[in-house]
Amino acid sequence: MKLKYLIGRVLCILVFALYSSISISETIAMIGTGDLGRALGPAFSNLGHEVIYGSRNPNRPEIQQLVRETGNGASATGQSEAAAQADIVMLAVPWNAVEGLMTTLGSLSGKIVIDPTNPRMVGVDGLRDYAVSPSNAEWIQRWAPDSKVVKAFNTMNWVTMVNPQSAGGSVSVPIVGDDSEAKAMVASLVEGVGLHPIDLGPLRYASVIEGMYIVWGNARTLGRPFNYFFRPQEN
Repeated sequence: MKLKYLIGRVLCILVFALYSSISISETIAMIGTGDLGRALGPAFSNLGHEVIYGSRNPNRPEIQQLVRETGNGASATGQSEAAAQADIVMLAVPWNAVEGLMTTLGSLSGKIVIDPTNPRMVGVDGLRDYAVSPSNAEWIQRWAPDSKVVKAFNTMNWVTMVNPQSAGGSVSVPIVGDDSEAKAMVASLVEGVGLHPIDLGPLRYASVIEGMYIVWGNARTLGRPFNYFFRPQEN
């Protein structure tokens, strides 16, 4: 079992190195145009990827302005149309909107699906806690069984995503997923926007990463904010 795990880790590192060394342009559907979509859409476009914003009302003036600001052939259309045209689909929507959204996106077979959502319930004391079991990412994989779900971008706010220096440097972005190539592609996006990807294993550990958000958010509520900076251990 240990040997199998090590082989898997080595393969993941090699694939990530390949993605990092070769400029690969992908079509990315940004489903949702809130703070997260507005932050990462232009950031991904700046890396050379084509961004399609999926919106319930893509003709709104503010959406068209976002398209112009994104550049690099960006466009906006309906949510299912955006997903159909993309290699990578990012679910930049509230966590409790995902289940309904998944019934309308159509087939996601073979596509990388990035889940940055944070399911949580908030108690009377203002602190967050788990709201689903298993993780939202695992539910998404069940709803789209032939897709390649990767959990990422959920342990920081959107300001840090567009300006890592506002948090003191390259914040760590934990990622999990069952497909090594999909994780490597997402890791290249993370690194491309100036953040530090860290592979924490298969998708079954997504609940751990969602818990990392809960701890991160509660620290802010308690007036003790922090960010995640993981330093790899040297051999």
